[in-house]
Amino acid sequence: MSSVMIVDDAAFMRMMLKDILTKNGVTVAGEAENGAIAVEKYMELQPDLTIMDITMPEMDGLQAVKEIVKRDPKAKIIMCSAMGQQSMVIEAIQSGAKDFVVKPFQADRVIEAVTKALK
Repeated sequence: MSSVMIVDDAAFMRMMLKDILTKNGVTVAGEAENGAIAVEKYMELQPDLTIMDITMPEMDGLQAVKEIVKRDPKAKIIMCSAMGQQSMVIEAIQSGAKDFVVKPFQADRVIEAVTKALK
């Protein structure tokens, strides 16, 4: 069974993602509310996949992707972005993210991205 870590500073966004994932048989290994905690938890939990928000306090998603990929080049990360963050999404993918999903989340798009990334 694949495990996913959810990283978003908004608790309700984490809850929404967790709901979509668990309903589709995906195990949520853990959650983090900013990039700094995400890097720490990633090393501890070693999830198969991380879903990472871009805009967060303390350390944003872009910085966190770079940190995680530096430590684990095989890390699988999907970015979450609000509309109008295309340049950040491109930067995230150049930094090692595999894909992105746009907020507000559409369950089928989230599952499609997760399934593709875990293949």
